[in-house]
Amino acid sequence: MKKGITILLFLMLAGLIVLNGCAKPEEKPTEEKKLQVVAVFATPIEEPWDGCIHQALLKAKDTLGIDYKWVESVGYTDFERVLREYADKKPDIIMGDAFGNEEAARRVAKDYPDIAFAFGSGGGPADPNFAVFDDWIHEPAYLCGLIAGKLTKTNVVGVVGGYPVPEVNRIVNAFIQGVKEANKNAKVKVTFIGSWFDPPKAKEAAIAQIEAGADVMFAERYGVIDACKERNIPVFGSLLDQWELAPDQVVTGPLWDMYPTVEYVINQVKNGTFEAIDLKDFCMMAKGGAKLAPYHNWETKLPQEIKDLVEEKKNAILSGVFRVDVNEGVPVSD
Repeated sequence: MKKGITILLFLMLAGLIVLNGCAKPEEKPTEEKKLQVVAVFATPIEEPWDGCIHQALLKAKDTLGIDYKWVESVGYTDFERVLREYADKKPDIIMGDAFGNEEAARRVAKDYPDIAFAFGSGGGPADPNFAVFDDWIHEPAYLCGLIAGKLTKTNVVGVVGGYPVPEVNRIVNAFIQGVKEANKNAKVKVTFIGSWFDPPKAKEAAIAQIEAGADVMFAERYGVIDACKERNIPVFGSLLDQWELAPDQVVTGPLWDMYPTVEYVINQVKNGTFEAIDLKDFCMMAKGGAKLAPYHNWETKLPQEIKDLVEEKKNAILSGVFRVDVNEGVPVSD
């Protein structure tokens, strides 16, 4: 009997021990630390190129849960100093525009190898942490050219660009390619304003082209749309959907969607697999990085045969059957 009681007590004690183990409150999983992302922009984010990067990062803040901070209008004299100030805070990722600040951005990245840098650049990546991207929107620019060639009545189409650098040239040349494929009689006037952001100068250049006979314009730079609104002529925006600037004049435009690039970089850093690579593919039509803006008010104004032509060429590009030329030579006026 005593032996039975002893065993029972032993089992009860064992049960209590197990019970206590099961009753132990579960530890709450620690909240995942948000990725710290910083963007440093030389120009105002109103300028479409930087605006595209900024919009993509704002979207990533909502969809990917990053902590995002940015600084704009840094210019070119203080860029390296400002970039170092942010790098000293040890964020996970720093993004932004380089080009005129190319050497400064690369110097800073080299001094902070534990931070992932991804910058707009015409150069190549640099190990271990400097990835590069660019606006590869020549494909939708070509589609815009097709429309422009069909719309012009004077057979004169105008283009106002920033600088005649490869990144701009390939977009302008693709637009011209589309114009001349759609209209063999069309002539194209090209003006470069020598600035990345000077809306008054871009507007002035556009008005000069309009007065010289251009009745359709491509606004590679910000400011051209204002001139077209005043003169009431069709215009193609660039980089962002700029329809709201002139709803009755903006037909469409080549869009640069930076989100696929931003999403890829963030996921690579999260997974510990970030590499210094050229992110070009994520900025092209095949991966959703380049596209044609909606027609908006022009949806009913554009003849169906023009829309059909654009759709046919777009599908050919996406399927790989047709490739738009990548011509980075300096475009010249006819």
